[in-house]
Amino acid sequence: MLEKVAAAALALSAVLTAPAQAAADVPDFVTIDVVTVNGSGCPAGTAAVAPADDRTAFTVTYSEYLAQAGQGSAPTDFRKNCQLNIRVTYPQGFTFGIAQADYRGFANLQTGATGTEKGNYYFQGMSQSASRTHNFAGPKSDNWQATDRATVSEIIYAPCGEIRHLNINTELRVNAGTTSKLNSFMTMDSTDSSVSTKYQFSWKRC
Repeated sequence: MLEKVAAAALALSAVLTAPAQAAADVPDFVTIDVVTVNGSGCPAGTAAVAPADDRTAFTVTYSEYLAQAGQGSAPTDFRKNCQLNIRVTYPQGFTFGIAQADYRGFANLQTGATGTEKGNYYFQGMSQSASRTHNFAGPKSDNWQATDRATVSEIIYAPCGEIRHLNINTELRVNAGTTSKLNSFMTMDSTDSSVSTKYQFSWKRC
């Protein structure tokens, strides 16, 4: 039942966007390798990562990212997360960070229920991280959207001349609240391969 509802709802995407950069500020080549994919929101084989042709972004497509609470849910279903560990290869003289995130999905929250979306970004071996949390309240049965936007001074860049894997950890939580006899859910998976999560690079020269 939930799968049909989620599919009919067009599911969702998380989209990372930032102002377009001039071609001179983008490396000549960029390759992206997924080192690990872990989390209850992205079991093996349910998350796919692909670079954009213009080297300014990469996309992630999920197929089983759904958190739920209340009737019909297991005790552990209220929280789902996915951590991507990504190796980005590019020419010397450049470094990169993530500037803005625009998350989208579908929520079916009963009266009294709440939902939470959280994104966290950091480079391996660095203590600096960027994190944003967005809360939603029922009653709601519609697409949801949340934007993370960092100022230029807030963007965390990989150290120049060093290879540091980028970690992206996203999370969905649902609290049934006073309506535990009914089902509430939030989803960040896609039943349409053309709908995907997009992470936009912010490049700069070292």
